[in-house]
Amino acid sequence: MILREKLLTVFEKEMGNYVSGEELSRKLGVSRTAVWKQVSKLRELGYRIDGTTRSGYRYLGPPDILYPREVRRGLNTRFFGKEVLHFQRVGSTNQVALELARKGYPEGTLVVAEEQTAGRGRWRRPWLAPPGKALLFSLVLRPSLVPYRVPEVTLVTGASVARAIHEHTGLRVGIKWPNDLLYEGKKLCGILVEMEAAAEQVNYLVLGIGINVNQERDDFPPELQDTATSLRMILGEKVLRLPLLQRLLEILEDDYQEYCRDGFAPSRERWLGYQVTLGRRVRISVGGKEFSGEAAGVAEDGSLLLRLPGGDLISCNSGEVVLCREEGEP
Repeated sequence: MILREKLLTVFEKEMGNYVSGEELSRKLGVSRTAVWKQVSKLRELGYRIDGTTRSGYRYLGPPDILYPREVRRGLNTRFFGKEVLHFQRVGSTNQVALELARKGYPEGTLVVAEEQTAGRGRWRRPWLAPPGKALLFSLVLRPSLVPYRVPEVTLVTGASVARAIHEHTGLRVGIKWPNDLLYEGKKLCGILVEMEAAAEQVNYLVLGIGINVNQERDDFPPELQDTATSLRMILGEKVLRLPLLQRLLEILEDDYQEYCRDGFAPSRERWLGYQVTLGRRVRISVGGKEFSGEAAGVAEDGSLLLRLPGGDLISCNSGEVVLCREEGEP
């Protein structure tokens, strides 16, 4: 593994240029056979390396696989993503991150997966994606926070993800309260925040994010093909996941630190800039009850303010919202 790291470092310095096996052997202090074996292993891992007998090897770049080394390389954060665990296949990144949090892993620990077999969104709905086509990851957070404020973190995250997608792709998505990212009414991203807390203090949070990046219509099950979308479907071209993940981690860390320092108000303003809920007629299910009315505003704590048909205003700090006009209702 150490030799492989050293070989990649040499390749990165010589990006696009041919380097002979003899020169690599000399720089690394190993035999040409050892170099060849490591090059073969890197190719198996998806790294793009050309080779000819006369010219040697030419490094063309890493794969679009979220290997820890590639995530950390060029990542401009203080602590988000400094510890990375990568899985080709896992049940749920949130479940792994919860277990790591219980074991004391530090804040900012990142769990990423190429495929989930038991991923879940809010209300325990499944979140499935073909291997290598979505961004599926979870972060361990340890904020000094009372439990009733955790819903604010959900909105902070939604605003951060919307901004990261906007900056990286130019695509302006909308947020349906509290944190579903939509494009033209179709779901693009889901966020799930889970916590362990005592009566007056959060012990840790796990922040799970799933973004549909390179799926095509047929990658979704039939029941979701008319309600889900991906960046590739919207933009008409493949989107590299690694730089998107890195930019998202950078923005999310900045916004999270600001939230811990200054409270919810700054993120609330950003959230309002992307929201597509307010002013709409909605249905919201809360605690087994359903309410209909106009989404009139978002309170200082992130609760949805719902104006009922009789004019009364109620505050909902959780619940599942349906935008009525998405279903063809007047």
